Amino acid sequence: MVTPNWSIIAPLAIIQLLLQIIALVDISRRPEVVGGRKWPWVLVIVIFGLLGSAVYLLAGRKEA
Repeated sequence: MVTPNWSIIAPLAIIQLLLQIIALVDISRRPEVVGGRKWPWVLVIVIFGLLGSAVYLLAGRKEA
């Protein structure tokens, strides 16, 4: 059985979790997002993890 290399996996998991938290906090505080509704962005962030968070933070935020 192959044992996972935690020295690689742990930092990536922490980065993913932090980006998801940052994106979800940002979406909760922002009055408007691209597309008008927040719930689809929340689904993208939760389902797609690191990629969903990055997409939201780069393209989903609407400047006030």
